[in-house]
Amino acid sequence: EPKHPRELPRLVDLMARLAIDDPNLVTTINKETGEYLLSGMGELHLEIAVKFLKQYGGGLELLTSRPIVVYRESIAGTGVVAMAKSPNKHSRFWIQVEPLEQNVVELMEKGDLFEGMGRKRIDGVLRKEAGWSAKEARNVWALEEHKNILLDMTKGIQYLREVKETVNSGFRWAAKNGPLSDEPIRGMKVKLLDAKLHEDPVHRGPAQIMPAVKRAVWGSFLTAQPILSEPVYKIGVSVPQQFVGEVTGLITRKRGRVTASEQKGPITMITGFLPVAETFGLSADMRSATSGHAFWQTQFDHWEKVPESIAMEVIAEIRKRRGLPEDIPKPNKFIDTA
Repeated sequence: EPKHPRELPRLVDLMARLAIDDPNLVTTINKETGEYLLSGMGELHLEIAVKFLKQYGGGLELLTSRPIVVYRESIAGTGVVAMAKSPNKHSRFWIQVEPLEQNVVELMEKGDLFEGMGRKRIDGVLRKEAGWSAKEARNVWALEEHKNILLDMTKGIQYLREVKETVNSGFRWAAKNGPLSDEPIRGMKVKLLDAKLHEDPVHRGPAQIMPAVKRAVWGSFLTAQPILSEPVYKIGVSVPQQFVGEVTGLITRKRGRVTASEQKGPITMITGFLPVAETFGLSADMRSATSGHAFWQTQFDHWEKVPESIAMEVIAEIRKRRGLPEDIPKPNKFIDTA
């Protein structure tokens, strides 16, 4: 954020220009929370981007936080069937969530499964590649960018076709920011099991349907053993033989794991995985551990569950940063009973 609030419009303009100059930077401006986020490919990338901002701005004074890691919310089990009413109490939805199969998530990541394919091709891919039943594969309503799928498992519900797009929007809204820490939800299969809709179109507009769907998804999500996933880098380090112990020790201390170590002449190639959250200050640590003899590179590899010992601490930190209430909401906040 700018040191002087009056320079806020200038900062917004500069961030937009920077995103055009460097396509690998993503700028997010959240007016509700007052968060101005600059997303890049690592610590150094962001440092250079901030330096550019200050230069472009002709001495613009900026306050920057330490880099933030993006997390994903997910589930480890099947949730209860959650019922939620629309704000006017005239419509109801019964929804259940469960983890999306890993092979389906991979198909979506590779671009072999996406919404624009059309229903027939989606049906074919899910049956052939993922082994889904005809009933589930045929009733996919929406695929969401963070790898979530909405299925319509209802039978003969009046007016449901008319509100299909609004239901899809409610599902996307729920998946975009989860209830644990306002991070996107990933790898969730959402089943619409039943619905009861008011006969008057006036009473089933987007303002009624979307919040009801979102609440039902969140209600079921919170009963499905919710977990937090963190991004993990694959790290490759080339280092002389005498420093191998220091490098493997450093990776292990940072919650990482070494998967391979291969000697090529005087140099040893170490490969492993390292949580992105632990990579801040990695260059200084690596240089001091190896007296500057190590060369390394990192690239994003996969998402992994945050260890239970630190998960609550991480969630509390994110909630505090975003100005959310301290406690994670309980499922009954979103599930209606009668």
